[in-house]
Amino acid sequence: MRRREFISMIGGVVIARPFAARAQQPSLPVVGFLSGRSPVESATVVAAFRKGLLEAGYAEPQNVTIEFRWAEGQLDRLPELARELVHRPVDVIAALGESGPAAKAATTTIPIVFGSGGDPVQTGLVTSLNRPGGNATGATFLTAALGAKRLGLLRELVPGAEVVALLVNPDASVGQVQIRDVTEAARALGQKLLVLDGGSDDKIEAAFAALVPQRASVLLVGADPFFDTRRDRLVALASQHRMPAIYQFREYAVAGGLMSYGTSIAEMYRLVGIYVGRILKGEKPVDLPVVQVTKFEFVINLKTARSLGVKISDDLLSIADEVIE
Repeated sequence: MRRREFISMIGGVVIARPFAARAQQPSLPVVGFLSGRSPVESATVVAAFRKGLLEAGYAEPQNVTIEFRWAEGQLDRLPELARELVHRPVDVIAALGESGPAAKAATTTIPIVFGSGGDPVQTGLVTSLNRPGGNATGATFLTAALGAKRLGLLRELVPGAEVVALLVNPDASVGQVQIRDVTEAARALGQKLLVLDGGSDDKIEAAFAALVPQRASVLLVGADPFFDTRRDRLVALASQHRMPAIYQFREYAVAGGLMSYGTSIAEMYRLVGIYVGRILKGEKPVDLPVVQVTKFEFVINLKTARSLGVKISDDLLSIADEVIE
Protein backbone atom coordinates (compact mmCIF):
# COMPACT_ATOMS: atom_id res chain seq x y z
CA MET A 1 0.00 0.00 0.00
CA ARG A 2 1.31 3.41 -0.88
CA ARG A 3 2.08 5.85 1.91
CA ARG A 4 -0.37 8.46 0.55
CA GLU A 5 -3.21 5.92 0.40
CA PHE A 6 -2.45 4.75 3.95
CA ILE A 7 -2.60 8.31 5.32
CA SER A 8 -5.89 8.92 3.50
CA MET A 9 -7.41 5.79 5.04
CA ILE A 10 -6.33 6.81 8.53
CA GLY A 11 -7.75 10.28 7.96
CA GLY A 12 -11.01 8.78 6.77
CA VAL A 13 -11.35 6.71 9.92
CA VAL A 14 -10.53 9.67 12.18
CA ILE A 15 -13.08 11.87 10.44
CA ALA A 16 -15.81 9.26 10.29
CA ARG A 17 -15.71 8.14 13.93
CA PRO A 18 -17.06 11.36 15.49
CA PHE A 19 -20.04 11.33 13.09
CA ALA A 20 -20.78 7.70 13.91
CA ALA A 21 -20.53 8.37 17.65
CA ARG A 22 -22.80 11.40 17.31
CA ALA A 23 -25.40 9.39 15.44
CA GLN A 24 -25.52 6.84 18.25
CA GLN A 25 -26.20 9.42 20.97
CA PRO A 26 -29.79 9.21 22.29
CA SER A 27 -32.00 12.17 21.43
CA LEU A 28 -33.09 14.47 24.25
CA PRO A 29 -36.68 14.39 25.49
CA VAL A 30 -38.78 17.24 24.12
CA VAL A 31 -41.22 19.26 26.22
CA GLY A 32 -43.92 21.25 24.46
CA PHE A 33 -44.75 24.54 26.18
CA LEU A 34 -48.16 25.91 25.14
CA SER A 35 -49.38 29.31 26.33
CA GLY A 36 -51.94 31.93 25.42
CA ARG A 37 -49.53 34.61 26.58
CA SER A 38 -46.54 36.16 24.80
CA PRO A 39 -42.83 35.53 25.42
CA VAL A 40 -42.06 39.21 26.00
CA GLU A 41 -44.11 39.47 29.18
CA SER A 42 -43.62 35.90 30.38
CA ALA A 43 -39.93 35.91 31.31
CA THR A 44 -40.51 35.55 35.05
CA VAL A 45 -42.97 32.67 34.77
CA VAL A 46 -40.82 30.84 32.22
CA ALA A 47 -37.93 31.16 34.67
CA ALA A 48 -40.16 29.61 37.36
CA PHE A 49 -41.08 26.75 35.01
CA ARG A 50 -37.39 26.10 34.29
CA LYS A 51 -36.72 26.16 38.03
CA GLY A 52 -39.29 23.42 38.56
CA LEU A 53 -37.78 21.37 35.75
CA LEU A 54 -34.36 21.78 37.34
CA GLU A 55 -35.67 20.62 40.71
CA ALA A 56 -36.85 17.48 38.92
CA GLY A 57 -33.42 17.00 37.35
CA TYR A 58 -33.82 18.59 33.91
CA ALA A 59 -32.09 21.61 32.39
CA GLU A 60 -31.97 22.87 28.82
CA PRO A 61 -29.85 22.20 26.79
CA GLN A 62 -28.10 19.54 28.87
CA ASN A 63 -30.79 16.88 29.03
CA VAL A 64 -34.06 18.32 27.70
CA THR A 65 -35.36 20.44 24.82
CA ILE A 66 -38.28 22.86 25.16
CA GLU A 67 -40.48 23.75 22.19
CA PHE A 68 -42.40 26.99 22.87
CA ARG A 69 -45.70 27.89 21.24
CA TRP A 70 -47.25 31.29 22.09
CA ALA A 71 -50.75 32.45 21.09
CA GLU A 72 -49.89 36.05 22.14
CA GLY A 73 -53.41 36.75 23.34
CA GLN A 74 -55.09 35.23 20.27
CA LEU A 75 -56.64 32.30 22.10
CA ASP A 76 -58.33 30.96 18.97
CA ARG A 77 -54.84 29.96 17.78
CA LEU A 78 -54.32 27.54 20.66
CA PRO A 79 -55.85 24.45 18.95
CA GLU A 80 -53.56 24.90 15.93
CA LEU A 81 -50.50 25.40 18.13
CA ALA A 82 -51.40 22.33 20.19
CA ARG A 83 -51.60 20.23 17.02
CA GLU A 84 -48.17 21.51 15.99
CA LEU A 85 -46.68 20.18 19.21
CA VAL A 86 -48.42 16.83 18.79
CA HIS A 87 -47.05 16.48 15.26
CA ARG A 88 -43.56 17.54 16.38
CA PRO A 89 -43.92 15.16 18.35
CA VAL A 90 -43.17 16.03 21.97
CA ASP A 91 -42.88 13.79 25.03
CA VAL A 92 -44.92 15.98 27.37
CA ILE A 93 -47.04 19.10 26.86
CA ALA A 94 -47.01 21.83 29.51
CA ALA A 95 -50.31 23.61 28.85
CA LEU A 96 -50.55 26.92 30.69
CA GLY A 97 -53.53 29.14 31.32
CA GLU A 98 -56.32 28.76 28.76
CA SER A 99 -54.39 26.25 26.67
CA GLY A 100 -55.32 23.13 28.64
CA PRO A 101 -58.52 22.27 26.71
CA ALA A 102 -56.73 22.78 23.37
CA ALA A 103 -53.97 20.38 24.39
CA LYS A 104 -56.51 17.87 25.70
CA ALA A 105 -58.41 17.98 22.41
CA ALA A 106 -55.23 17.52 20.38
CA THR A 107 -54.04 14.27 21.98
CA THR A 108 -55.21 11.42 24.17
CA THR A 109 -51.79 9.77 24.39
CA ILE A 110 -49.14 12.45 25.02
CA PRO A 111 -49.02 13.35 28.73
CA ILE A 112 -50.29 16.85 29.54
CA VAL A 113 -49.40 18.93 32.59
CA PHE A 114 -51.69 21.95 32.80
CA GLY A 115 -51.55 25.09 34.89
CA SER A 116 -55.08 26.38 35.22
CA GLY A 117 -56.73 29.27 36.98
CA GLY A 118 -60.15 27.66 36.65
CA ASP A 119 -61.71 24.41 37.79
CA PRO A 120 -60.04 21.58 35.80
CA VAL A 121 -62.94 19.24 36.60
CA GLN A 122 -65.53 21.66 35.22
CA THR A 123 -63.50 22.22 32.06
CA GLY A 124 -63.11 18.48 31.51
CA LEU A 125 -59.35 18.33 31.91
CA VAL A 126 -59.61 15.70 34.67
CA THR A 127 -62.32 13.58 36.23
CA SER A 128 -61.29 14.56 39.76
CA LEU A 129 -58.43 16.35 41.49
CA ASN A 130 -57.21 13.30 43.41
CA ARG A 131 -57.65 10.82 40.56
CA PRO A 132 -57.20 12.76 37.32
CA GLY A 133 -57.76 9.88 34.89
CA GLY A 134 -56.70 10.05 31.26
CA ASN A 135 -53.49 11.70 30.09
CA ALA A 136 -53.65 15.01 31.98
CA THR A 137 -52.80 16.34 35.42
CA GLY A 138 -51.32 19.58 36.68
CA ALA A 139 -51.67 22.52 39.02
CA THR A 140 -54.64 24.75 39.64
CA PHE A 141 -54.86 28.09 41.39
CA LEU A 142 -57.70 30.31 42.46
CA THR A 143 -57.60 33.53 40.50
CA ALA A 144 -60.91 34.03 38.74
CA ALA A 145 -62.69 33.12 41.99
CA LEU A 146 -60.94 35.91 43.92
CA GLY A 147 -62.86 38.79 42.35
CA ALA A 148 -64.95 39.32 45.48
CA LYS A 149 -61.81 39.58 47.62
CA ARG A 150 -60.29 42.14 45.22
CA LEU A 151 -63.53 44.12 45.39
CA GLY A 152 -63.24 44.21 49.18
CA LEU A 153 -59.65 45.47 48.98
CA LEU A 154 -60.71 48.27 46.62
CA ARG A 155 -63.44 49.33 49.04
CA GLU A 156 -60.86 49.44 51.84
CA LEU A 157 -58.65 51.57 49.60
CA VAL A 158 -61.45 54.03 48.75
CA PRO A 159 -64.27 53.49 51.27
CA GLY A 160 -66.47 56.15 49.71
CA ALA A 161 -66.25 54.88 46.13
CA GLU A 162 -69.63 55.49 44.51
CA VAL A 163 -68.94 53.25 41.50
CA VAL A 164 -66.49 50.36 41.18
CA ALA A 165 -65.67 49.36 37.60
CA LEU A 166 -64.97 45.76 36.59
CA LEU A 167 -62.99 45.25 33.39
CA VAL A 168 -63.57 41.74 32.13
CA ASN A 169 -63.35 39.70 28.94
CA PRO A 170 -66.85 38.18 28.68
CA ASP A 171 -65.71 35.77 25.96
CA ALA A 172 -63.05 34.10 28.13
CA SER A 173 -63.88 30.81 29.82
CA VAL A 174 -63.84 32.46 33.26
CA GLY A 175 -65.35 35.77 32.13
CA GLN A 176 -68.99 35.10 32.96
CA VAL A 177 -68.05 33.46 36.26
CA GLN A 178 -66.18 36.62 37.31
CA ILE A 179 -69.07 38.86 36.31
CA ARG A 180 -71.47 36.72 38.36
CA ASP A 181 -69.24 36.50 41.44
CA VAL A 182 -68.29 40.17 41.58
CA THR A 183 -71.86 41.29 40.84
CA GLU A 184 -73.19 39.16 43.71
CA ALA A 185 -70.49 40.48 46.06
CA ALA A 186 -71.24 44.09 45.08
CA ARG A 187 -74.96 43.57 45.59
CA ALA A 188 -74.36 42.14 49.07
CA LEU A 189 -72.26 45.19 49.95
CA GLY A 190 -74.67 47.68 48.41
CA GLN A 191 -71.93 48.73 46.01
CA LYS A 192 -72.73 50.07 42.55
CA LEU A 193 -70.80 48.08 39.93
CA LEU A 194 -70.01 49.07 36.36
CA VAL A 195 -69.10 46.10 34.13
CA LEU A 196 -66.93 46.98 31.14
CA ASP A 197 -66.11 44.75 28.17
CA GLY A 198 -62.35 44.35 27.60
CA GLY A 199 -62.45 41.58 25.01
CA SER A 200 -60.25 43.36 22.45
CA ASP A 201 -57.69 46.16 22.26
CA ASP A 202 -60.29 48.62 20.98
CA LYS A 203 -62.74 47.64 23.72
CA ILE A 204 -60.06 48.11 26.39
CA GLU A 205 -59.38 51.63 25.13
CA ALA A 206 -63.11 52.41 25.05
CA ALA A 207 -63.59 50.98 28.55
CA PHE A 208 -60.96 53.27 30.07
CA ALA A 209 -62.43 56.24 28.22
CA ALA A 210 -65.79 55.46 29.85
CA LEU A 211 -64.49 55.36 33.44
CA VAL A 212 -64.71 59.07 34.24
CA PRO A 213 -68.02 59.75 32.42
CA GLN A 214 -69.51 56.77 34.30
CA ARG A 215 -68.19 58.21 37.61
CA ALA A 216 -66.07 55.17 38.46
CA SER A 217 -63.67 55.78 41.36
CA VAL A 218 -61.66 52.55 41.25
CA LEU A 219 -61.09 49.70 38.82
CA LEU A 220 -60.96 45.92 39.24
CA VAL A 221 -59.15 44.29 36.30
CA GLY A 222 -60.44 40.76 35.83
CA ALA A 223 -58.38 37.59 35.56
CA ASP A 224 -57.68 36.72 31.93
CA PRO A 225 -54.65 35.51 29.91
CA PHE A 226 -55.57 38.10 27.27
CA PHE A 227 -55.13 40.84 29.87
CA ASP A 228 -51.80 39.33 30.86
CA THR A 229 -50.53 39.87 27.33
CA ARG A 230 -51.69 43.52 27.59
CA ARG A 231 -50.30 44.02 31.10
CA ASP A 232 -48.12 47.05 30.38
CA ARG A 233 -50.87 48.73 28.36
CA LEU A 234 -53.44 48.22 31.11
CA VAL A 235 -51.09 49.67 33.72
CA ALA A 236 -50.30 52.62 31.44
CA LEU A 237 -53.99 53.34 30.81
CA ALA A 238 -54.75 53.25 34.53
CA SER A 239 -51.96 55.76 35.10
CA GLN A 240 -53.08 57.94 32.19
CA HIS A 241 -56.66 58.08 33.51
CA ARG A 242 -55.43 58.37 37.12
CA MET A 243 -57.50 55.36 38.08
CA PRO A 244 -56.59 53.31 41.18
CA ALA A 245 -56.76 49.67 40.09
CA ILE A 246 -56.23 46.17 41.42
CA TYR A 247 -55.02 43.25 39.31
CA GLN A 248 -54.67 39.49 39.68
CA PHE A 249 -50.90 38.90 39.70
CA ARG A 250 -47.82 40.41 41.33
CA GLU A 251 -46.42 41.04 37.83
CA TYR A 252 -48.88 43.92 37.40
CA ALA A 253 -47.77 45.66 40.58
CA VAL A 254 -44.12 45.21 39.61
CA ALA A 255 -44.95 46.77 36.23
CA GLY A 256 -46.42 49.84 37.96
CA GLY A 257 -49.95 48.76 38.86
CA LEU A 258 -51.26 50.04 42.18
CA MET A 259 -52.24 46.74 43.81
CA SER A 260 -52.44 43.05 43.04
CA TYR A 261 -54.03 40.17 44.89
CA GLY A 262 -54.00 36.54 43.87
CA THR A 263 -52.24 33.24 44.02
CA SER A 264 -48.59 33.14 43.02
CA ILE A 265 -48.47 32.42 39.31
CA ALA A 266 -44.72 31.83 39.55
CA GLU A 267 -45.36 29.06 42.08
CA MET A 268 -47.88 27.47 39.73
CA TYR A 269 -45.37 27.44 36.84
CA ARG A 270 -42.75 25.93 39.14
CA LEU A 271 -45.11 23.12 40.13
CA VAL A 272 -45.93 22.44 36.48
CA GLY A 273 -42.19 22.20 35.76
CA ILE A 274 -41.75 19.67 38.58
CA TYR A 275 -44.60 17.49 37.29
CA VAL A 276 -43.23 17.63 33.73
CA GLY A 277 -39.87 16.39 35.06
CA ARG A 278 -41.50 13.57 37.01
CA ILE A 279 -43.37 12.42 33.92
CA LEU A 280 -40.17 12.50 31.87
CA LYS A 281 -38.72 10.14 34.49
CA GLY A 282 -41.52 7.66 33.91
CA GLU A 283 -44.43 8.64 36.16
CA LYS A 284 -47.90 8.80 34.63
CA PRO A 285 -50.45 11.64 34.83
CA VAL A 286 -53.10 9.26 36.16
CA ASP A 287 -50.93 8.67 39.24
CA LEU A 288 -50.23 12.36 39.95
CA PRO A 289 -53.07 14.21 41.72
CA VAL A 290 -53.78 17.79 40.68
CA VAL A 291 -51.97 20.13 43.07
CA GLN A 292 -53.51 23.37 44.28
CA VAL A 293 -51.37 26.48 44.66
CA THR A 294 -51.87 27.83 48.17
CA LYS A 295 -49.41 30.72 48.12
CA PHE A 296 -51.26 34.05 47.98
CA GLU A 297 -49.71 37.46 47.37
CA PHE A 298 -51.07 40.92 48.16
CA VAL A 299 -48.73 43.52 46.70
CA ILE A 300 -48.92 47.32 46.95
CA ASN A 301 -46.89 49.70 44.83
CA LEU A 302 -46.35 52.82 46.98
CA LYS A 303 -44.61 54.68 44.17
CA THR A 304 -47.75 54.35 42.05
CA ALA A 305 -49.92 55.35 45.00
CA ARG A 306 -47.97 58.57 45.40
CA SER A 307 -48.20 59.36 41.69
CA LEU A 308 -51.98 58.85 41.80
CA GLY A 309 -52.34 60.82 45.01
CA VAL A 310 -53.84 57.78 46.77
CA LYS A 311 -53.38 57.34 50.51
CA ILE A 312 -52.75 53.72 51.50
CA SER A 313 -54.11 53.06 55.00
CA ASP A 314 -51.97 51.48 57.69
CA ASP A 315 -54.46 48.60 57.79
CA LEU A 316 -53.83 47.75 54.13
CA LEU A 317 -50.09 48.13 54.50
CA SER A 318 -50.10 45.81 57.50
CA ILE A 319 -51.64 42.93 55.53
CA ALA A 320 -49.56 43.38 52.37
CA ASP A 321 -47.13 40.57 51.58
CA GLU A 322 -44.94 42.99 49.65
CA VAL A 323 -44.69 46.77 49.44
CA ILE A 324 -42.89 48.20 46.44
CA GLU A 325 -41.25 51.50 47.30
